[in-house]
Amino acid sequence: MADFVQVGESVGRRYAMLRAHLDERQRRLLLGSEATELGRGGIKAVAAATGVHPDTVARGVHELAGEAAPAVRARAPGGGRKKLRETDPELLGALGTLVDPTTRGDPMSLLVWTTKSTRNLADALTQQGHPVSDRTVARMLRDLGFSLQGNAKVTEGHQHPDRDAQFRYLAAQVSAHAGDGQPVVSVDAKKKELVEDFKNVGREYQLAGEPERVNVHDFPDKDLGTAIPYGIYDVGANTGWVSVGTDHDTSAFAVSTLRTWWRTVGKPRYPGASKLLICADGGGSNGSRVRAWKVELAAFAAETHLQITVAHLPPGTSKWNNIEHRLFSQITTNWRGRPLKTHQIIVDLIAATTTKTGLTVRCELDTDEYPTGLSYTDQDMAALPLERRDFHGD
Repeated sequence: MADFVQVGESVGRRYAMLRAHLDERQRRLLLGSEATELGRGGIKAVAAATGVHPDTVARGVHELAGEAAPAVRARAPGGGRKKLRETDPELLGALGTLVDPTTRGDPMSLLVWTTKSTRNLADALTQQGHPVSDRTVARMLRDLGFSLQGNAKVTEGHQHPDRDAQFRYLAAQVSAHAGDGQPVVSVDAKKKELVEDFKNVGREYQLAGEPERVNVHDFPDKDLGTAIPYGIYDVGANTGWVSVGTDHDTSAFAVSTLRTWWRTVGKPRYPGASKLLICADGGGSNGSRVRAWKVELAAFAAETHLQITVAHLPPGTSKWNNIEHRLFSQITTNWRGRPLKTHQIIVDLIAATTTKTGLTVRCELDTDEYPTGLSYTDQDMAALPLERRDFHGD
């Protein structure tokens, strides 16, 4: 009897060492083999030594005796808890109704005023009588073909019936000016940037665990303020000019940038130019309805003796302006993940922007003041040498 107890203790020690390395079926087979070796009373002895239920040990003995090859499954077919979609056939349909784009805007929906997270979806389903966890909801959403999606900016709203004709007209103007060797530029103001140790979107390579430390809050510095990049993209030369202003984005600032570009780059590049085509969107400091823009351009034309034509893009198509995707997007890529700590850093990063297609950029800091609130009367506008084209001169 003493030997039988010692053998049982030995079995217990071996089982304790091997248990973590075996799956459910392998444990049963090990226990069954030990019980078989012990003979009569072996099942009870192995169960007492290992703490396993005697029925489990007995099952191992029967499996060793009756199966010639290892089974594919460690658990018999149909074992384990049933899936919720089987025990609650209406669960999948209820979840689909909650996230269906055609019904989730229903004012009576439980999720109209909440974020449609898996946790909120699980809470809503539970309230409807379908108890479920957020992880189960996540698995079911994947099975239904759903995934996390951001907003896609594709809806342009009302489209003018002549929009295609406007683009064709603009393209003809560009071709005509470029064919005559006259400069064609695309202009616009880039998004204002906060100057200081603020987070800048994007990522760049740093040593692991050593990201750039920036301020927690994005409150503008009262001394540094903001930076206002106004850009000029020369369509024919594939070059950019950017003035970084420190005051206000006004029409005077926009035309001052044009004036500096012409004096520094434009006139030397196009010494025989008599015309200038400016492509711009319809809003902001260079908007089609901004009187100050027209007044400042008239003064610029008088100074340079250039015949200036402004071709505004149709409403809602500002992102199609060449400067957006050929200059501004490249600047944003170049300074991604870098805090714009000073105006000079902004100027240097813009000036360092290049592309494989040959884009080069020049940039200067403009610290002049450009007051807002200036107004011009109808008499002022009537005195301008302004000629509206027959095609959408409005």
